[in-house]
This record gives sequence, structure tokens and C-alpha cells, in this order.
Amino acid sequence: MVVGGGTAGARLAQRLPVTLLGEESHAPYNRVLLADVLAGRYAPEVIALPGAQEPARLGVRAVRIDRAARTVECADGSLVGYDRLVLATGSNPVLPPLRGLRGAALPEGVHPFRTLDDCLELRSVVRPGVRAVVIGGGLLGVSAARALAALGAEVVLTQQGERLMERQLDVQASALLREHMESLGVEVHTECRVSGLRQRDGAVTAVELADGYVLDAQVVVLACGVRPRTALAREAGLDVGRGVLVDDELRTSDPFIHAIGDCAEHAGRVYGLAGPALEQADVLADLLRSETTATDAPLPRYTGTRALTRLTLGGAQPLDLAAFGEATARPGDDVVQLTDATRGAYRKVVVRGDRLVGGVLLGDLAAVGALARAWEGDEALPDEAPLLHLLTHDGGS
Repeated sequence: MVVGGGTAGARLAQRLPVTLLGEESHAPYNRVLLADVLAGRYAPEVIALPGAQEPARLGVRAVRIDRAARTVECADGSLVGYDRLVLATGSNPVLPPLRGLRGAALPEGVHPFRTLDDCLELRSVVRPGVRAVVIGGGLLGVSAARALAALGAEVVLTQQGERLMERQLDVQASALLREHMESLGVEVHTECRVSGLRQRDGAVTAVELADGYVLDAQVVVLACGVRPRTALAREAGLDVGRGVLVDDELRTSDPFIHAIGDCAEHAGRVYGLAGPALEQADVLADLLRSETTATDAPLPRYTGTRALTRLTLGGAQPLDLAAFGEATARPGDDVVQLTDATRGAYRKVVVRGDRLVGGVLLGDLAAVGALARAWEGDEALPDEAPLLHLLTHDGGS
């Protein structure tokens, strides 16, 4: 049985005949494309994921695991038994500690941006001219701001850090991204901390910054990151760190329970990305299948994922972006950069010794496939290939 109908749970249910409990009433969908649904580029049904081998139980929330009886209790009172249980409970949006944001109920006009319901609710209230403030300048915040701008909203994007998408991009790439967002009509504020929300009659009216500046707002989008959903596992007595702790077989501290996707912590890392979730689901599917098949082949193992981030930002001149590994060089690293200011293109790779350790590309992604393969394979680069070849359209392959 699988608890969770997100990317990881849905992928496992495609690979194996399992019972899937999904808390959302919607059929499993591609969360990566939510911003495109918000912007009106895709209808909700377009982002649906391939169906499971067995009919899923949707709109069902798991509330308790009885490890001794090997059952899962649901909010409707039903009990579902399991031989093996897979937790794919995903993550929750982080709600920042702001004045005016207390308790479970959000003020009118304040929206997280994590689920399809969040997306559809936002789309129902955003119209041309609406003043919208997005809190958080990471991947999620940038995507939300772009989508709101496409709907005609007057968008302000606030980021506490020094630059947009600072986890993925270096200084130059982030500056180009900011220029692009501003070309879409998005007002960008970095190095600013949001301290509170102003309300009138239960509805948000403004966002207060720590320096005293006030941003008028009819809509506020919370894009402050996500946190693994671990309550179900913790209450069942499983070992939990930032996420549910798993080994190379994606097994928790209970040998009959596994965890994959955003809720799982493997080797000290919680990924929170679609690529690792899919890879974990595939490894677990192969592992569970191999346990029922007589074979001398070694059991599959999950050893971690090298995750590449890709994003397309719309506008009169759409901007494609890709980042992987360490985009900021250490002393002694070799760095190759190519910048085309006219086309707004930027490409950079970082090489440490004989290994490609990271890179970032904006505008022209023709080389990203070859670069990603060289990075994911973690193989020595050929001595005869000049570093500049890494940034050609064939990546030197």
C-alpha cells in the first residue's frame, strides 16, 4: 500500500499493482506544471499523470499507522491492511512567522502555492490589475510570480536573500533572471525581510517589510519553501530527522515500511524535487519486484540522485533556465563562462580536477543534455577535450 498520490506515490502505483491512498480528490498530477496551469497555459486535466495499475482511493487521508497490526487508519474511520507500506506523503508549504499570520486559517487573499486546489483558488481571484505580492524568491516563487504576471496582475516578488534562486544560480545568472522578471513587469525586491501582514475585515491589504516599507496587496502568495510531511511516521514511532530516515533500500526503521519522495531523508539529504522522487520510486519498484522473483542478481539500491533544475519563464521573449550541481566555484576550480548580452544568454560550467561538478545555463540550453550526462555520470572528462567544448551545442560529445 502507498500513502500519498504525489509524484513518487503515483510513479510507484504505475509500476506495481498497489493500493494508493491519495489525500487530494484530484487524480495524481504533475506538480511541476502547476505554474503553467495558473498562467492558463494548460488546463488542469492536461497535467494528470498516467494512471495507476489499480484504482486509487482519492480524497482519503491516512491518520494513523498501527505497525503491530499492519494497518493504516483513515480519517473516514476505515482500516486498510498492508504487507508492505510505502510512505509518499510529500511536503507541506512553509508558513513564515509573520504578524497577522497566526493559526490554521489564513486571512482572505493569502494563498500557499503547493497543490492543484491552491492553484485553482488563486486563478479564481487573480484578474488584470490585482496587486499581488509573492513572498519567496526561490524556484517556486519565481514560477508563481511569472504566472501571476501572465494573468495581468501587478506583481511584486520579495526575496530575503541577496538574489533570486540563490540555491541554484550564481551571481551573474541570478542578475539575468532578475532582468527577465522585470521585463515581464514583476517588481523585484531582494535583501528584504517580510515582517507582517495588514488586514481589514479578515482580508489582507498590505505586506509590511522589516525596514518599515509597506507593499499594498490584494493577494499574497506564500512561496517560502516546503517541509517534509513526517507527522504520520513520527507518531508511528519511526525514526525521523528532517524527513523520514531511509537506507539504500528506501526502508525506514520498520522493515515493513518504506518512504520515498519529498518526505524521505536519505544519507542526510531531503531532495524536494521531482527527479529524485521518480528515481526513488523506480528503485523501490524494482526492489519490491525482485523480492518476489527468484534471481541471483543483486538487489537494487538507491545511492542518491544528481538533480538538475529546469524552468521556462514566459513573456515576449521566453527564458529557459537549467542549473545543476555547484554553480559557484571553489578556489582551484576551472571555470568556463560564455555570455551573450544581446540574446540574454549565459552559460557556465565548473570543473574540479577532471570532473564536471556544476553548471548553469540561461537562454540557450542546447548543450544541457550532454552536460547533464557528463555530470550525472561523474566520469573523468577526456584530456583531449578543451573546457570550452563543454559549452558548445554538443557538449563536446
